[in-house]
Amino acid sequence: MSRQHFVLNAQTRETSGRSASRCLRRQEKLPGVIYGAKKEAQSLTFSHDELLHALEHEAFYSSILEIKIDGQSQKAVIKDLQRHAYKPKLVHIDFLRVDENTEITMNVPLHYVGTCAAVEDEGGVINHLMNEVEVICLPRNLPEYLEVDISGLKLDETLHLSQLTVPEGVRIVALEHENDAAVANVHVPRAVVEEAPAEGAEGAEPAEGEAAADAKEQK
Repeated sequence: MSRQHFVLNAQTRETSGRSASRCLRRQEKLPGVIYGAKKEAQSLTFSHDELLHALEHEAFYSSILEIKIDGQSQKAVIKDLQRHAYKPKLVHIDFLRVDENTEITMNVPLHYVGTCAAVEDEGGVINHLMNEVEVICLPRNLPEYLEVDISGLKLDETLHLSQLTVPEGVRIVALEHENDAAVANVHVPRAVVEEAPAEGAEGAEPAEGEAAADAKEQK
């Protein structure tokens, strides 16, 4: 599968604290930090709009990113992102440095592909039970996404994690813990039919003649 290459520009940040961060945001800058790979954490400043644009791409969240800090490149993955409670603004971002020889654990999205005959021809409904899955691998093997082929699913069948095709060198974390969770299933929707109460049943309305007879007896 093809992979997008993301490059972010950052500058080292000497100041810290809420007041300094608010000042940066007023200048359309975004405070962040990068850590890991047995190196000291660095406080950074990013262009808010550049990062906001990058976040529009699904692949950004599951890619090895190139971060140019004062012109020097480092490889990293996104680990945490804070957004404003109600404004389309970012508040803070964290990155984890990656070592090409050390495995990383990441969530990657699932892309559902194929046409399910049970849906097209038999009126079944398919449920996507997962949108992403956690994997472990070396940085160079990190997939942008995993495909879920639903074309072979039949009515009342379920597709599990163990049935997914993953690239070489990639392992699904849940399966490492013997949790073969369901990914998707197909079923026939159950229609709710309201039946009219049977004649003479409790709560049933009496027929017109029966109502007249009851009224006569009560006189």
